[in-house]
Amino acid sequence: MFEELDKLIGAMTPGEEPVWAQELTEFIEKKRQFLLRDRKSQAYLQLLENIPDNLQLEADLDRDWVSIGKAGELPADQDQQIQHALFGLRPWRKGPFKILGTEVDTEWVSYLKWNRLKEQIAPLQGRRILDVGSSSGYYLFRMLAADPQLVIGLEPYQTFYFQYCLLQKLLNHPRCYTLPGKFEELPEMTGSFDTLFHMGVLYHVRSPLDTLTRIRRTLRRGGELVLETLVIPGEEQVALTPSDRYAKMNNVFFLPTVNGLANWLARAGFTKIRCIDVTRTTSEEQRKTPWIQTESLADFLDPQDALKTIEGYPAPRRALMLAEVK
Repeated sequence: MFEELDKLIGAMTPGEEPVWAQELTEFIEKKRQFLLRDRKSQAYLQLLENIPDNLQLEADLDRDWVSIGKAGELPADQDQQIQHALFGLRPWRKGPFKILGTEVDTEWVSYLKWNRLKEQIAPLQGRRILDVGSSSGYYLFRMLAADPQLVIGLEPYQTFYFQYCLLQKLLNHPRCYTLPGKFEELPEMTGSFDTLFHMGVLYHVRSPLDTLTRIRRTLRRGGELVLETLVIPGEEQVALTPSDRYAKMNNVFFLPTVNGLANWLARAGFTKIRCIDVTRTTSEEQRKTPWIQTESLADFLDPQDALKTIEGYPAPRRALMLAEVK
């Protein structure tokens, strides 16, 4: 796992090193030291340490259920270690996956979102891609099917980061990486990416306009932002600021209308801004499964009115926006 972080520096800085290379090296080293000291991370590392390196199992990344390996492919003791790690790394939020024949039925049916956007975005072949809030890596793996030059995820939560580490240990794809951190912690990597995915994150950001401006600087000229976030109904350029919690989340700060979101993007310097989808979240897409031990969508909604959250706000609906850098 730590060897993968070292390889990322070489993958990001071929030839002459950019000005941010040293800062990225220091960022990765800081994260490495944190993971080695953190008690929760140590428990996850123990789950992974008995799984062999360099397996490179055959995978099918271009289907709704990302598939890695086949049932009975590995010796029984190795298979048991992997099954133990899969259960030890719950809750699994983003997916689903089939791992050596085991169906990991995640809380989110993530292929529904992927199918909404995959034909609308710029082709990913040969592109350098950053996915902010990449979770288990489901979308990273779907992107790999399009033959990009490089895909990098950012995931600050240890559980989800180590889920990615497990899957990548089985897949061992040479152009796929994830860093255990937040976008705001990265050095200023100006013009480094062709496509940036920022899905399910912006409503957790205290200063969304500052974040969108930094995203614009991180993309090259002509680069594309794929943005998905919670929105509220309405035509005005306004945003809701929950007084305390939204759908039981205490870290939701701004929920704009689609027009308000488009205005944010324009003020951050983006062009060719368009909304390609607005979908209300239902139990078809987010629900409790045996692979999570926590509450899910049904627990976040008003039991008498599914169009409202338990706090009385408009129920979750998500907009997919595309925008370009001039």
